[in-house]
Amino acid sequence: MNLSARHLCLFPSIALFAAVLSCGSTTLNAQNSDFNLELHAKKNVTASQIGLSDYPGATPVKQNDDDSNADFGFSFGKTHFRILVAKYTTTDTPDQVLAFYHKSLSHYGEVLECNNDKPVGNLTVTRSGLTCSGQEDGGQSASDNGSSDGHDLRAGSPHQFRIAAIDEFHPHSTRFELVFIELPKDNKTVEKK
Repeated sequence: MNLSARHLCLFPSIALFAAVLSCGSTTLNAQNSDFNLELHAKKNVTASQIGLSDYPGATPVKQNDDDSNADFGFSFGKTHFRILVAKYTTTDTPDQVLAFYHKSLSHYGEVLECNNDKPVGNLTVTRSGLTCSGQEDGGQSASDNGSSDGHDLRAGSPHQFRIAAIDEFHPHSTRFELVFIELPKDNKTVEKK
């Protein structure tokens, strides 16, 4: 599973972020009295920067540059986008990792468990509107944010949430990703409130 790539397919500006990421750790700022644009990209991300606890004994996954940890985003006036990804491996089971992060994620509200973009258990949408599919109305559509091929936990709101995801394709270890996503709010959401 490549959770970070799955969520990034939503954003047409990813090409710009890829260019910024290829420069290493970069921050770009441009502003005048009525325009403020900030772009940033870094490769070193930790669980604590995402707002989650470090898993005991887990080690960071070191992979090629195309699949590394990442912190990138932009601010354009009142519009903010940010994604942080940290990848780890442990000899513990996926169930142990999910149980640990269920508690850590509960600090951000109800914890939604998802498997292949479908809810597991009775909770299908949190009080804040977060779903497994990415739709605010609780509908299920894998095409909204790419198709998922793994098991994850998530908590927060539809516009700012954290994910602990298991990469199920490593039989001799448990690899997992911790992700923080802040999405721009659309006008429809602002009007509802």
